[in-house]
Amino acid sequence: MPLGGHNFQPFRPLRFSLAPLVTYDSRRPEGVPTNVSDPDSKTMLKLNRIVLFGLILPAALLLAPTQVSACPFCSAVSQTLRQEMATMDAVVIAESIPGEVQNAETGMIKMRVVKVLSGEELVQAGQVVTPVYYGKVGDGRRFMLTGVDPPNLQWSLMPITERGEKYLLQVIQLPDNDTLRLKFFHDYLEDEEPMLARDAYDEFAITPYDAVIALKDDMDHDQLVEWIQDPEMPADRKRLYLTMLGVCGGPDDLPMLEKMLRSEQKQGGLDAMVACYLTLAGEDGLPLIDELFLANRKAPYTDTYAAIMAIRFHGTESDVIPRSALLPSLHHILDRPELADLVISDLARWGDWSQIERLTQLFVDATEDNNFVRVPVVNYLRACPKPEAAEALKELEKIDPESVRRSNIFFAKPIVKPQPGPKASSSVLPAAPAANLVAMARSRQSLADAGRSADRQVAVQDAVADTAAAVGLAATPAAVMPASNRLGVVNVVILALATMLIVAWLALTSGAPASAAGFESQ
Repeated sequence: MPLGGHNFQPFRPLRFSLAPLVTYDSRRPEGVPTNVSDPDSKTMLKLNRIVLFGLILPAALLLAPTQVSACPFCSAVSQTLRQEMATMDAVVIAESIPGEVQNAETGMIKMRVVKVLSGEELVQAGQVVTPVYYGKVGDGRRFMLTGVDPPNLQWSLMPITERGEKYLLQVIQLPDNDTLRLKFFHDYLEDEEPMLARDAYDEFAITPYDAVIALKDDMDHDQLVEWIQDPEMPADRKRLYLTMLGVCGGPDDLPMLEKMLRSEQKQGGLDAMVACYLTLAGEDGLPLIDELFLANRKAPYTDTYAAIMAIRFHGTESDVIPRSALLPSLHHILDRPELADLVISDLARWGDWSQIERLTQLFVDATEDNNFVRVPVVNYLRACPKPEAAEALKELEKIDPESVRRSNIFFAKPIVKPQPGPKASSSVLPAAPAANLVAMARSRQSLADAGRSADRQVAVQDAVADTAAAVGLAATPAAVMPASNRLGVVNVVILALATMLIVAWLALTSGAPASAAGFESQ
């Protein structure tokens, strides 16, 4: 679900399409662009791409450590209709005028305003407006029009049905209360109209997890179970329903969840499923998760990663299971050198200093294939207050001074964070958020992740796309990476600006460089 409004995915290579600045609304069935850049100027197109890259790169790097909090497993697909209407200067319901012919070249078509939902001072019912639309219009077809830049409003539009129009009229009347709004959207989660079902899901995805918990008495438990067991249910929806089951479910749901966890058939939203299972089973559920995903060296990487996200959620956002019980589960990952870096930062944040010798040996034994583990090990030793950690760090610096240098430049010392205290929860068990997984999953694990192979990075992406983040696996709070060193932040900004200027100069003089072409090809 929301996580502070930021939805981050596990670290993977940044891929920019660098395509023309054309935007599409996923709700428009015809897939018509709502705005198109000038197609005649190749130079301006290059500059647009360069500026886009220059803006996104520093933003992505600077915002990566941002913490968020909300329902963790769900990520909004797009801006909700309510959000969209709130940001527009005017919103109206309009219908096509019988006999009016659409301009085949410009797409312009006259429509008559039927109802004004907002912006009454800018437009009135009965007024004729001329939006651009390339899809099929038909006589009397109704649309939602959103206008910006008064006084000469520029309109975007979306075709709506009679039910869709009724839905919009109700949405604009909803109170400014998360729980009360969710009660309304709850009834549209699997609506027969895809637009309404998608919008209802997105509303849940952006709503704080506490509001979802408060909705417990209005949840249909049996319906949730049916949706969760539906093999055709999209993974993102299943994550939401698993989150909700963690709120309204109980011990009777454990056999079903265990059967799904043991199934050899790939399960979408596995991280949310593991978190939900542990929420309902408590500490007694850990042996099963260890057996299947953490202690099992044959477990697929994506499955293990999903289980780690669930453990991290429970150690950071929930008080259902004490950290003392969760730590042995994470220790299993240290037996897999290629995955060990995924949990080292958790050990440091949770104040587990029992692994100094083990991690020191992991650093020493690191090969080209897993040397990315060295920076997390250094971070751990820097944070550890024990004198033997300082001694180990001196020895490791002799082996690989570059890893120690990178740690000091790009990472502050991990701060030990206490486990959350008891929370008021409407779940069957004490305090049971099955949520903030996804946020964690989508927070960057550490700069050392940059050393991972492309295959592994894609695997992380798949793990979250198909198995991912706080049920709100949307964007979990708990920072997976410590705040960046200020000097490192300044260096990132300077590097981004310098890169943008150099690429701009090359584009204007001799064409885009190979590196830019490489980005475009991706």
